[in-house]
Amino acid sequence: MSFVEEHAKYDWDDVRLSIYSKTERDVQRALSKKKLDLEDFKALISPAAEPYLEQLAQRSFALTRKRFGHTMSMYIPLYLSNLCANACTYCGFSMENRIKRKTLSEDEINAECNVIKSMGFDNILLVTGEHENKVGMKYFKQVLPAIKKHFSYLAMEVQPLDQNEYAELKHSGLDAVMVYQETYNRRTYAEHHLRGNKMDFDYRLDTPDRLAKAGIDKIGIGSLIGLEEWRTDCFFVAAHLQYLENRYWKSRYSISFPRLRPCEGALQPKSVMTDKQLVQLICSYRLFNNEVELSLSTRESPTFRDHVYPLGITSISAASKTQPGGYANEEEELEQFAISDERSAQLVAESVKQVGMEPVWKDWHPSYSG
Repeated sequence: MSFVEEHAKYDWDDVRLSIYSKTERDVQRALSKKKLDLEDFKALISPAAEPYLEQLAQRSFALTRKRFGHTMSMYIPLYLSNLCANACTYCGFSMENRIKRKTLSEDEINAECNVIKSMGFDNILLVTGEHENKVGMKYFKQVLPAIKKHFSYLAMEVQPLDQNEYAELKHSGLDAVMVYQETYNRRTYAEHHLRGNKMDFDYRLDTPDRLAKAGIDKIGIGSLIGLEEWRTDCFFVAAHLQYLENRYWKSRYSISFPRLRPCEGALQPKSVMTDKQLVQLICSYRLFNNEVELSLSTRESPTFRDHVYPLGITSISAASKTQPGGYANEEEELEQFAISDERSAQLVAESVKQVGMEPVWKDWHPSYSG
């Protein structure tokens, strides 16, 4: 049993119709409950809930402070390679885009780590394109131990791997893995993944199951907002989260909210989400699940990030570069997508403090587990 079987129980069009059929009474009922189910979540992300944004925000703020206190986890991505063997319509690293390709050497990685450490970070997300031959397990096993020496918490966002491979990387220092389905609509997924291993919808959908079975501490899920109708896609993220927590309680979970950003060969979004709708979604996830970590990247503007911090977000990136070697030797031509919040890590940390929260640079340390 995996989420592949659970996913097959749903019909996309039925879910979409159900969301858009929710009424004001459904929204009020959801807001009155302490423990929400998936039908309540549909109501909160529906158009009928848009007039209740203030109530959503107030309750989300209170629940987040109760569970996470007045803290904000800080992390930074380190792009190791932009090599990719997939053709995806929305990504700057797609094999069909004519950009310079680069994979960092151990010396270059060490230089990147030194710059990142000087900013204050102790929580890092390693990112690559998906190229199993040149940036696969052999490369990961080579570089992870060296990177782990610099940071107490190490996450990855790379191609999906087998369960035994995740278990092996865990012994090399891996703590967390982010794996986004992009879209939970099987037909739309096929339209955007044209070549390469990423065409396998089921293998990607099954990845969080393999991660949990391998004992990975934290698993990040989400959809790429804009590939499909956002409300329906984000419902499936909530259903996926509920499935995972019910079966794999030893792992922690996080959700991210990436909206399509400009990149090489840029794709126009099929579904446009406004800033108010993103706030609605963030708050809805918090009301649905008080424990899940909610992460917001530098894809979003400084103004938006500063205003939404207190409403449910628990983790943010800062000073991000989306190209290999971007910290020690910036080359914008290699970047995956254009970021929006270009402030330094210290300026972002100051903005967190200005809304009454405390930046936390360390996610977790194994010694805390006793």
